[in-house]
Amino acid sequence: MVRLLFAFFAFFSLTLSATAGAASLHHIESMLPAGSQLALSIQQARDGKNLAAVDDDILLPPASTQKVVTALAASLYLPEDFTFDTLVQQSGKDIVFSFSGDPTLSRKDLQLLISALKAKGINKIRGDIWLDGTTFTGYEQAVGWPWDILGVCYSAPSSAIALERNCVQGSIYSEKGAKNTRAFIPGHQPITIETDALAVTQEEQQARLCDLELHYDNQNNYKLSGCLPHRTSPLPLKFAIQNPQKYVQDVLLDELKKSAISFKGKVRIGSPGGNKTFIARHRSEPRDKLLNIMLKRSDNMIADNLLKTIGQRYYNQPGSFANGAAAIKAIIKEKTSIDLNHAVIVDGSGLSRNNRMTASQLMDVIRYVYSHPDLGIMAMLPISGVDGTLKYRSSVRYAPLKQRLAAKTGSLYGSYNLAGVLKNDNGDDILVVQLVTNYHIPESDDRPANQASPITQFERELYQALLTSSLTP
Repeated sequence: MVRLLFAFFAFFSLTLSATAGAASLHHIESMLPAGSQLALSIQQARDGKNLAAVDDDILLPPASTQKVVTALAASLYLPEDFTFDTLVQQSGKDIVFSFSGDPTLSRKDLQLLISALKAKGINKIRGDIWLDGTTFTGYEQAVGWPWDILGVCYSAPSSAIALERNCVQGSIYSEKGAKNTRAFIPGHQPITIETDALAVTQEEQQARLCDLELHYDNQNNYKLSGCLPHRTSPLPLKFAIQNPQKYVQDVLLDELKKSAISFKGKVRIGSPGGNKTFIARHRSEPRDKLLNIMLKRSDNMIADNLLKTIGQRYYNQPGSFANGAAAIKAIIKEKTSIDLNHAVIVDGSGLSRNNRMTASQLMDVIRYVYSHPDLGIMAMLPISGVDGTLKYRSSVRYAPLKQRLAAKTGSLYGSYNLAGVLKNDNGDDILVVQLVTNYHIPESDDRPANQASPITQFERELYQALLTSSLTP
């Protein structure tokens, strides 16, 4: 009898110790605010065993986790030595600048192309200048891009004729004692900016319900209005160029003047046709370096211009959001057997609010990328607490999660997503896709100032439970 009692208490003690550190998925999910929606897929990497699944068949906005899909299609279809090329050619008396959508083309690169004209003895352009962007067609901003963020750089137009990421940096000053703000743009940038925004205290801003607003037109003119609280330093601003063709034209004419190349003709958009003589070429970084930047920094323009380029090459017609999205689905189906026909893919970046994918579909992509390390995509993902968009993510940047998670992040209004791989304390790789949408903290939220946000608490608890293999249904 004593032995039976001893055995019972020993078993009971072991059971308690085994479950004492358990973390309930239901409890972790309850950390999200009411109204939030979670889709989750967690698998063991070595054998595909499902460790957890929550609404993994529901279509939700993937946000920038969709860039992993774009990266996979680009790796499978574009050659390793692929580059975006910008050409300078001569057609009779005309000079043609042919653009292919290079999202990294800089002003310095353009200066070198102009220097090549001088090197050919061209000190006077007797005809017209053509800006040829016929490699792309259609919208430069995808359907579903939020109208209220089109003026900022992460929504810069996806255009063939592009320069400096279609982005201009500036700043606005809101100084104590001054009633009005003042704005600054570097003098060499061919855009204009005005401000009638008021400089106010925090209390005045709250009382007026007055925020800083950005207005713009198609001629690259910008105006700031509303209110800006007093600051001890200027507020950095990044303006998305609204008319890339005009911007490139204005920069080009300025650089021609600096190079003492005479030009009195017209700048035309398009291609003159006929025979052309090669003068110079600029090549971007090759495919994998572009993909690395795209995934680490979550670069929207690289993603969208890659999508259009894939569409242009796959269908042998000018690239667009529509044929690029169709090409990505077709390529992934042909090369991997992953069927994304049920997914809604509108762009390459995930910026459109119309995009929809399931956690299960994203898991298929992550599993394929993980199972094919030769593609190099897993090595390009941000690493928690180290680099990219996970360097400062509060939930995973500190020990014990630092350096343990490699994942693509994705954020839109109300969406907080992750897709990647975590190495747990047993040395096992765990594949994770997390889609959190309809996330909203009530204005009445009275959390202490030193308490983490609900999404940070949720992620921290989830990934620590995966780290210690303590997650339970």
